[in-house]
Amino acid sequence: MDGIKTFSLSRHSRLFSVPDPNKEYLFVSSGNRPYHEEPYRAESYAIAYIKEGTVKLNAGLTSWDVDAPSIITLGPSVIRYFTKSSDLLKMDVIFFKDGFLMERYADLFFLFKYDFFKDSDLIVLPLQSSYFIKINKIFELIQLTQATGNYHESELVRSYIFALVYEIDAYHRQHTPETPSPKKGYPLFNKFRQLLSNNYMQEHRLYFYADHLHLTPKSLSAAIKKQTGKSAGKWIDDTVILEAKVLLQNKTLTVSQVSGLLNFSDQSVFGKFFRTNTGMSPIEYRKKFN
Repeated sequence: MDGIKTFSLSRHSRLFSVPDPNKEYLFVSSGNRPYHEEPYRAESYAIAYIKEGTVKLNAGLTSWDVDAPSIITLGPSVIRYFTKSSDLLKMDVIFFKDGFLMERYADLFFLFKYDFFKDSDLIVLPLQSSYFIKINKIFELIQLTQATGNYHESELVRSYIFALVYEIDAYHRQHTPETPSPKKGYPLFNKFRQLLSNNYMQEHRLYFYADHLHLTPKSLSAAIKKQTGKSAGKWIDDTVILEAKVLLQNKTLTVSQVSGLLNFSDQSVFGKFFRTNTGMSPIEYRKKFN
C-alpha cells in the first residue's frame, strides 16, 4: 500500500462544504474551499470547469497554474492535490462514478476510450471562446437541474455528463497535436479489460482471469488497482452489476432469467450478490424504472 487516501463522494462533499448527496454523482460550485494540500485519489471521475481566477493543481510529478476559462479532467487513479493561486476563483466540478454514467449502457470501459480520462496525469484544456460558451451552458444546466429538484434529475445529469465528454473529446482532438509515439496505456489492464469483456457473463471468479493472464489473483488485483484505482475483483463485480442493472430494466425478463443469463447458480445467490453491491434487491432496483 502506498498510503494515499481514496476520497469518496461523501468526502468530497465535506471538502467542498456542500450537503452529502447520497448519490453516485456530486455537483459543486465553489470559490471558497476547493483546497486540499495532501495527495489523494478518488473513487469517482471528475470534470472541473474553471470559470474565473486561477487554481494550482498537482498530479503526479506535474503541477499547473490553471487560468480561467479551462477544463480539467481527472480519472480515479490520478493522485492529486490543489492549492489556492488567486483570491478570485470560481469553479464548477461534476464528480461521477462510472457505474452511474453507464447504468443504461452496460459498457463500464466507455471512459477508457478517451485519453483525457485514462492517463496517469490530469488533463488541462484552456478553452477558446466557442467552446467556452458551450461548456458554460452545460454546467449551467447541471446546476439548474440540481437546484430545481427535477423528477428526472439523474437522467438529465447523466445526459449532460455525456455531452461534456463528447464536447471535451472533440476539443481535445482539435487542440492536441498528433504524435508518432506509442499511445500511453497499461498493457496488463488492456488485456484484463478484453478478457473481462469477453467472459463476464459466464465467469465471475478472479482466479479465472488471473490464470489466463498467468498471474496469481493477488498479483493481478494489486496491479490493476495500482493502474486504475480499482482492484481486479471490483472491476469484475462492477461489470456484472452493470449488466444486471441493464437486464433488470427489461421488464420482459424475470429476475430468475436475469440470474440465469449471468450464470449464477440460483436466484438467491444472485440476489445476495446484487444487494451486497448496490444496497438493494433486484426487485427494488427494478421498481425504480416503473
